Amino acid sequence: MRLSKYLARMGVASRRKSEEIIAAGRVKVNGQTIVEQGVKIAPGNDRIEVDEQIINEVEKVYILLYKPRGYISSVYDPQGRATVIDLLQDVKKRVYPVGRLDFDTEGLLILSNDGDFANLMMHPRYEMKKKYEAWVKGNVKASELHSLEKGILLDDGMTSPAIVRILGKNNARTLVEIEIHEGRKRQVKRMCAAIGHPVLSLKRTAISFLSLEDLQAGEYRYLNIDEIKKLRQIAESAPNIS
Repeated sequence: MRLSKYLARMGVASRRKSEEIIAAGRVKVNGQTIVEQGVKIAPGNDRIEVDEQIINEVEKVYILLYKPRGYISSVYDPQGRATVIDLLQDVKKRVYPVGRLDFDTEGLLILSNDGDFANLMMHPRYEMKKKYEAWVKGNVKASELHSLEKGILLDDGMTSPAIVRILGKNNARTLVEIEIHEGRKRQVKRMCAAIGHPVLSLKRTAISFLSLEDLQAGEYRYLNIDEIKKLRQIAESAPNIS
């Protein structure tokens, strides 16, 4: 198994961050510092250390959090702002966010220490559907919704087709539900801005079949075995998986 994959699997960090940790010379295999990528190890036989701490098999944890506004989707914030980890007071194991929500965005966020699972949830090729509710400025027209549905040109290329519908209108605002499977940075906000309706507030209400049911902002629950298995099955059955 590749060293970076093993570190992600053990919950040290995401696959990409694990590669950075290796490059920084913070990892030892059987007492030897490793800095190159692609090194393979034998789990259970090789002795792996990160920052002089031995990495052992840990119990996997999967958490569904209702992230409130005003929290950073990170383990640590150099500016000292509150992070989603601050909401997990009773969680003893080290977990990290699977994907992210902006500081001013609320809604469903998964956290885990299972790097392989995180990759299944985040990588675009697995097409995990995500649903959002956005209050946007102005009265959205049917033709504008159609632009989002068929795909719209952003500065980083065309978006994939989306499922969009209007949930309500109030005082020159429109509540729009948008379902996408991509995960570009600030994608929903950029999509709405591109049709002339800037987002006023945004909430992610679902990832695949998971929803915020029975949770209030700041609350969380553990995913059960059936939910984890079903999420894996959905990701692994994606038609464009290689």
